[in-house]
Amino acid sequence: MIHSMTGFARKEGTADEGALIWEIRSVNHRFLEIMVRLPEELRGLDPLIRRKVGERIKRGKIDCTLRFEKALDRDTPMRVNQRLVQQIIDAAAQVEGLLHETMPLRTMDVLSWPGVLETTGGDLTALQQRAAELLDEALAELKSARAAEGDRLAQLIRDRCTTMSELVVRARERMPRVLEEIRARLRERLAEVASELDESRLEQELALLAQRLDVDEEMDRLASHIDEVEKTLKRNEPVGRRLDFLMQELNREANTLGSKSSDLELTRIAVEMKVAIEQMREQIQNCE
Repeated sequence: MIHSMTGFARKEGTADEGALIWEIRSVNHRFLEIMVRLPEELRGLDPLIRRKVGERIKRGKIDCTLRFEKALDRDTPMRVNQRLVQQIIDAAAQVEGLLHETMPLRTMDVLSWPGVLETTGGDLTALQQRAAELLDEALAELKSARAAEGDRLAQLIRDRCTTMSELVVRARERMPRVLEEIRARLRERLAEVASELDESRLEQELALLAQRLDVDEEMDRLASHIDEVEKTLKRNEPVGRRLDFLMQELNREANTLGSKSSDLELTRIAVEMKVAIEQMREQIQNCE
C-alpha cells in the first residue's frame, strides 16, 4: 500500500477561549520538511506539532497552519508588554535617524505589533490540549487523503507493469524470428562471395552472433523487476525510494534491449518499454 505525498486536510473546533482552525497541506519533497505557522498564544506547541507530524509522515513538504479566533464575548484581561513597546520605539528612532526623516509612531501601529498585547490570568493548557486534539484529527484526515491518492497511483503503476509484461512476452516471441532472419541474410551475403560455404564455420559465426544478440537475460531481469515492483506496491511502509530505484533498473534493461536490437520490431518494443517506465516514474515521484 503506497501513500501519495500530495494531500490537504482542514479541521475546525472550538474551545472556551475561541475557535481553532487547522489547515495542513502536503506536497512532493525528497525528504520530510515541516513548516509550522501558529498564533502567538500557541507558539509553545511547535515541538509537539513537529513530533506528531514526524510520527505519521515520512516524506513530503508539510505546511501546518493554525488560526485562533478569540471569542468575542470573553472578558480576558490584557496587559501591555512595556519592554517590547520600548524596543519598538527605540528601533523606530534608529530608523528615523538613518532616513533623516521624522515619522510619528502611531499608537495603533504599536498595539498591532505581535506580542505587544498579552492576555493575563489565563491558563492556556486547555486551549493547547484542544489544539493538539484537532491536530491529531487533521493528520488522520491528511493520511486518509494521501492513502486514497496513493491507491490511484498504485493502480496506474500496476497498469504500466501489465503493459511491460506484455512487451516482454512480445520480445521473447519475436527473438527466434529475428535470429532466423539474420541467419538468412548472412547466408545470402556469403553466397555472393564464395562458391562453397563452410557450414561449420558459418554455424560458429552464427552462434557467436546469436550470443551477442541474445536478450534472454535482459528479458528475465525485466520480468523480475516488474514482479518486484508489484510486490513493493503491497508493502505497508514508505516505498517511493525503492520504486524509484526499480525504475532505474528497468530503464537500464530496456536500454540494453534497444542497443542490442537490429530489428525494427524489437526497437519499437524497447521504445514502448521506456515510455511505460517514464510514465511510472512520473507517478512514483509523488509516492511517499
